[in-house]
Amino acid sequence: MKSSKSGTPQPQFEVVGLPEDVAAIRAEIRKFFASKDGNGKRIGSYKHGVYAFYDYDGEPIYVGQTEEKLSGRVSRHLTNQRTDAVAMNVLDPFEVAYIEVWPLDDLVDGLLKKDQKTLLDRAEYTVFQKVLRESELGAVLNEKEMAPRSEIKLPQSYKQRIIPEAIYTQRKHPDVRIARRATTIANLARVISERDVSDGLRRTLLTQARRLESLAGLRVKELGITTDFKKK
Repeated sequence: MKSSKSGTPQPQFEVVGLPEDVAAIRAEIRKFFASKDGNGKRIGSYKHGVYAFYDYDGEPIYVGQTEEKLSGRVSRHLTNQRTDAVAMNVLDPFEVAYIEVWPLDDLVDGLLKKDQKTLLDRAEYTVFQKVLRESELGAVLNEKEMAPRSEIKLPQSYKQRIIPEAIYTQRKHPDVRIARRATTIANLARVISERDVSDGLRRTLLTQARRLESLAGLRVKELGITTDFKKK
């Protein structure tokens, strides 16, 4: 406890809880998964599904599947870092601005466990190919090789921005994202330099570098900066 100039002790207050921006984003995630589909079922309550994350430019960055519950799996990626993708610096939750999910319970109901997994794999591969076609870079950050599967007709998806308006502009600023992306690349490169890693992780590093180059290039162009050095 500090003392004022008059000698009277001044109380010290500790900051507890989450930072306001983090709490606001988590609230948006909860609100998204609490919303209901056309049948009145909460989107987050579906056990089986595929999900995709997109950055502030709408560029797809990661695809995954779950058979535990959509809200639980996605939230672990984005809130408490208890996933390999986040721990290995493959996915930076800061970069995720939009979530899209494809609930699959209606398609797997009545199937044997192994057949449920087969359908999940096919659905994930279908979404994977879909976002690759939509991506300007033709790549996402998934480390693991996704084996080719026969594609399926996807059910209705649900997509929402999870960044509140109050902080969206600041987080979307290209200089902030360039700095964050460069840090992620450095952390990922350090992991690779210290371990015997998969080919997929090195491919992810290359994709991250391409994403950084693309964003930095757009920023330079936006500012009207000439990038060609003139030789004498």
